[in-house]
Amino acid sequence: MITWTITQTNYETANGFITTAHWTATAVDEGYTASIWSTWDWCYASGVDKDATEAALAQQIALQKNPVTATGTPWSQA
Repeated sequence: MITWTITQTNYETANGFITTAHWTATAVDEGYTASIWSTWDWCYASGVDKDATEAALAQQIALQKNPVTATGTPWSQA
């Protein structure tokens, strides 16, 4: 499941016109969580690629489920 959230905005105090949206997209799958955030002039209309963002979240979760890199000292692993 992917949740898109506007976390904050910059706006003109005179009329409430939003100039910039700060957003996150968070995916949760079987206990794995991935998140992407950015700041953009109004989101989808200004170039945020919804499909590419959601694909990147799916890729992050896939790598959490089946990691291809790790940290530590591999020679000391049992």
